[in-house]
Amino acid sequence: MIDPKIKKAFEAAFKYIKPVNPNNREAVKGEILTVFESDLTFLQKVKAMDEVFNANPKLDHLREIFFDLLLVNFFSADVKKLDDDYLDSPEWEKIEEETLDRGTELLNVLLYLNECEDEEIEPELNDYLTEFLLVDEDEFQDEHRIYEPIIANQILMDSGLEEIGNVARNLPDDEEIKELFYPIMCFFYDTNPTEETKKEAAENAVEPDFDLPVLEIMLNFNS
Repeated sequence: MIDPKIKKAFEAAFKYIKPVNPNNREAVKGEILTVFESDLTFLQKVKAMDEVFNANPKLDHLREIFFDLLLVNFFSADVKKLDDDYLDSPEWEKIEEETLDRGTELLNVLLYLNECEDEEIEPELNDYLTEFLLVDEDEFQDEHRIYEPIIANQILMDSGLEEIGNVARNLPDDEEIKELFYPIMCFFYDTNPTEETKKEAAENAVEPDFDLPVLEIMLNFNS
């Protein structure tokens, strides 16, 4: 099964993904989509998707992003076929342990967007940081550390995409959020952008091959 929002985000991302060779973008997209739509267990899906990325190393920079999508799809679609208490089971606990080092902070953004939809509120950066991630709470200082560059640069929400790009380029390489800083900030800067704004986001992207598919995932998952 695949959640309709996941499929929409998936399709949108691939519009910005360069072909591995001139003819195989649609083929690779089809292979990954088949994994999402299959009846395999979650770990089997992870293995099958990894095999697609292993065969297409030029897409490896998006491997963990698609892991995030696979996990959100599991929570929203696959889990409906399982017992109500499955996410509290020893089996799921084992899966969590085996995939502890997988995925990115995109997962948290997508889970936040699901919560916004449930509560019928508009996504907003400060709300994401303080109400969802709880970065101001003492017990969530890991999140505060990871998101420190975003916390410190919230003023960019009143600035512009060019300035967001400038700050993103100058972040230290050891910042955990560095890779996702530009797409996350661009998303919260305008969660419903015009084509002109999208064009400006593309022009100021730090790593277009990564930034633009990730931004499209968030925008389409939210719409």
